[in-house]
Amino acid sequence: MPKDPNWNKETAPVPAEGERLDKLGRKGYRIIQNTKTFCFGIDAVLLADFARISPKDTVLDLGCGNGILPLLLAARGKGSRFTGIEIQEQQAELARRNAALNGLQDRFEVLSADLRQLSAQLKAASFDAVISNPPYMKKNSGLLNPESAKAIARHEICCELEDILREASRVLKTGGSLFLVYRCWRMAELLAGLPACGLAAKRLRPVYSSPESEGELVLLEARKGGAEGLTVLPPLILYESPGVFSREVMQIYRDDPVLSKEEET
Repeated sequence: MPKDPNWNKETAPVPAEGERLDKLGRKGYRIIQNTKTFCFGIDAVLLADFARISPKDTVLDLGCGNGILPLLLAARGKGSRFTGIEIQEQQAELARRNAALNGLQDRFEVLSADLRQLSAQLKAASFDAVISNPPYMKKNSGLLNPESAKAIARHEICCELEDILREASRVLKTGGSLFLVYRCWRMAELLAGLPACGLAAKRLRPVYSSPESEGELVLLEARKGGAEGLTVLPPLILYESPGVFSREVMQIYRDDPVLSKEEET
């Protein structure tokens, strides 16, 4: 990755215990991550690349964590103003620090709130786009991480898929879109839940580790009040050989962040 001309070691903030400072490749952006809670992985990078968001759009991030998605979108020139919803105060405060670190404090507001109760804080039909990298695992499935912050990020403890779809539809303007990354094994549930919330699936792209593997992730665009008609895009292949990213993934990463050292396991 080329050297970032905007990187200044002397003015870089000193991370607190358990934190690290990572460079994002565009516009000199940086991000502070807490390695004891949760760090972003490739799914966030793929979602930011997939999302069709114009420079003038207002964007809501449901479950913003440390603020990675608004940072990636802003770095790509997608979106004018961002609002992040995060139930964990420690992560919400980290997102605010990251907004300030990159000079986005006037464009990126972080609310410490339960996204299941947004009607008390956000007006209906007030956003052009909603983006989310929600918990993939059902509450009682798999092994819960003993670190509660990671458990909340990965399991449906504080919100479920239907909460994401319902609240996204409520705050979206008619014609606005929800952009979501999810696990393929829950794709049927995802597609089935859209109509009841007034959302129509418009674009879908499966993500495979290799051409021989089963699908792992799905990238989805759903439109509020949209007509029927789903475009299934060619699959995105992550690796051309073990440990070697495909040409398309390398292109996505060329000017974007290096892969987090703390990917989901």
